[in-house]
Amino acid sequence: MSSVNLMAREVAAKIVFYGPGLSGKTTSLRKIYETVRPAHRGEMMSIATEGDRTLFFDFLPVKVERVGDCSVRLALYTVPGQVFYNATRKLVLQGADGVVFVADSQPEAMDANRESLANLEENLFEHGIRLDRFPLVMQWNKRDLENVLPVEQLRQELNPRGVPEFETAATNGQGVLDTLKAITRLVIKDLRAKRIVPPPRPVAPVGSPKPAGLEAQLTQHLQHRQPPSVSGPAGHGPAVAMMPTPVPQRASGSFPAIAPPPRVEPVVAPVPPPTAVTQAGPKLLGAASALAPGDLFDHARAAEAAFIAGNYSTCVTACADAIRRALAYAGEGTLAQQAFLLRVDGADLLRVQGLGNQTHLRVDDAAFALYVLMQTFVRLNAVGLPASE
Repeated sequence: MSSVNLMAREVAAKIVFYGPGLSGKTTSLRKIYETVRPAHRGEMMSIATEGDRTLFFDFLPVKVERVGDCSVRLALYTVPGQVFYNATRKLVLQGADGVVFVADSQPEAMDANRESLANLEENLFEHGIRLDRFPLVMQWNKRDLENVLPVEQLRQELNPRGVPEFETAATNGQGVLDTLKAITRLVIKDLRAKRIVPPPRPVAPVGSPKPAGLEAQLTQHLQHRQPPSVSGPAGHGPAVAMMPTPVPQRASGSFPAIAPPPRVEPVVAPVPPPTAVTQAGPKLLGAASALAPGDLFDHARAAEAAFIAGNYSTCVTACADAIRRALAYAGEGTLAQQAFLLRVDGADLLRVQGLGNQTHLRVDDAAFALYVLMQTFVRLNAVGLPASE
């Protein structure tokens, strides 16, 4: 199912191109990739084999219109067409928000079309989804060849439900983008109906100053998540619990020192100096360390401590190392395969790896690395990894 990135105000939806082997699924994605502007697309990954041009998956994120005040990013996948790769089909289909069924219009491919459509219905049902209630578009491909079946016969055999259908020739791109637009409209309509998007951001009063930069917005976001604070005497601000571990004094303009909120009494005692409180108080868990498996707890704490100390390069390095160790729980394979099995965004993973090679990093770079680390921990928890002994 789709996921929501609250910080980026972005909804990620997954569309899968399904169909028999060599029906034109991979060719369709390649044409989309060639047509979409580079600023709106990510890296396309493909694994070819002797029997079928897609063994594992194709992945192509594409940004489209907005839902509410959130932008929508599409992740486009294809499945292997051959039947004996059905386990991989199920993995790729998991979490899909819509399907484009790519049918081969040649008469000799009709049996393979029927078998693949029945397989799609069966695999969706195993994920708890009924095909007749799922966003679906039919793509009649290879219409540029001679002696293809008439559309009426394809419709009667494969589209009794009457979902949107398009005649395409993937080799030259004819009709491929129209198919993508149609499934995108169905998926966005379904997302709106499910109301999975968060409420719009509150509108600031007219004349109020706007936050300056991502660091100010991040500080504001953290403050909104604070427990109730108690004001100290004159000259002292409220006691705020933001992130774990003791924090040394820093220059003016950086994040405030951390102290757990005191207990409310009839008479409020003066708030002790920040360093004294943090040294004596309990060590609170940050978001990343709270989600971390036991073996990765120290890595998550190190990343959070580096973030608070303003050492953003160390934070990104610690996050990248923790992410790599977390993905290893998915089993043997390349980093891309491990990320796919855990449903970790490949584009986000590549960006974190790229940040690790840079020397001068900003607070938004470190915050993004922490976000990807937390998402990886969430995926591990969702599938029960690492398994408890």
